[in-house]
Parts: sequence; C-alpha cells; structure tokens
Amino acid sequence: MAGAGLVVMLLTAISMLSCSEAHEHTADAIRPEDSTAMMTSYGVNTLISDSGVIKYRIVTERWEVNTVRQPPRWEFMKGIFFEQFDEQFHVQAYIQADSAWYFDQQRLWKLRGRVSIRNVDGLIYKSEELYWDGTTHEFYSNVFSRLITPERTMEGTYFRSDEAMTRYTVSNSKGSFIADDMEGSQQSSSQPETTDTAAVQPTVRPASQKHAASR
Repeated sequence: MAGAGLVVMLLTAISMLSCSEAHEHTADAIRPEDSTAMMTSYGVNTLISDSGVIKYRIVTERWEVNTVRQPPRWEFMKGIFFEQFDEQFHVQAYIQADSAWYFDQQRLWKLRGRVSIRNVDGLIYKSEELYWDGTTHEFYSNVFSRLITPERTMEGTYFRSDEAMTRYTVSNSKGSFIADDMEGSQQSSSQPETTDTAAVQPTVRPASQKHAASR
C-alpha cells in the first residue's frame, strides 16, 4: 500500500508540473508584401504642391499610404483624377486612370487601366499603362499608346513626352494627317518620331502606299 501511495503522489506531481508549463503558440511572421496600409482616406479631393508651388489637384475614392512595403508607396485602387496647374493656377491638363501607385522615394507615378490625358491644346493621349517621372518631369510608356491632336493621330508601342505634352516621341508608330496638311496622303513608319507641336514637319510617303483611313 505504501508503494501504491508513492506512485500516486509521483503521478500527481508530474501532472501538476506539466500543467504549470506555459505553451507558446506562434504563427508565421507577416511579410512586408502582406502588410496593410498605414493610412486609408476616402472621398479625397486635395491639392498637391511641388517645390512650394501648387501643381496638382487629386480626386480619388480611396487613397492608401503604405510605408511598410518596399519601396513605400501611395495606392489608388479605386481610380484617380488629376488637374494639372501652371504657376498662375490655370488648368493645363486633365489626367485620369483606373488605378495608380506613387513611389515617394523615386518620385514616380505608375498609372494603369484606361489611362487618358487631355491638355489645353486639344491633345488627347490614351493607353493602358503610363509612367510619370517627377524627377525628369516626363511621361513614358512601353505599351500601345494613341496620341490624338487637332492635326493628326499617332499610335505606337513606345511613348515619351514632357509634362506639358508639347514635345513627344512615338516609336513603331502609325500616323494619319488631316487632308489640308497632307493633301490626302497618309504616313506609316517604324522609325521613332519626335514631334515639337510648335513646328510639325511630317514626312510624306509616296501616294502609292495606301493605308487605312484615319480614325
């Protein structure tokens, strides 16, 4: 009986010891790319300055700021609309896209999905993707783009322009001109074309090279 009592005491002590041990439950660490936004704003209509001068108005349904992901970024997944101003606060252009990202360290905008720009000179730009470099003050795209001016229409797979959309380059392009400028002739070229809207000098192809009517 004494032996049995000793066994019972040992089992009880072991049971109490096991119950007193803490069990730590851990999970996988959250990766930076899975992190949530540090700030989310809804129904935004705000002015943005550059070097102390108000340059843009941003209108968006949802604006997220994420400083954990690398590189840090602003995210506009519900669409974005810009107004671009000159130094006298006159509207110079309208820019919109279905979604956008802004990388603050690089001062780089990435616009995606039904990207369009319209400036005060009547120029219209459309694409599915466009980058806007705030350091060089340039737009550029590596996907199909369409550029429409009062004088002509150009389409190409590479586009680069200044912020004012007055000097631009289109490569692998197809272009059409109004009848008054081209006397009914049309242009098609695989060579890069650089255009200064202050002085357009189109190259006329032989009349025997016929292409589709301008859109």
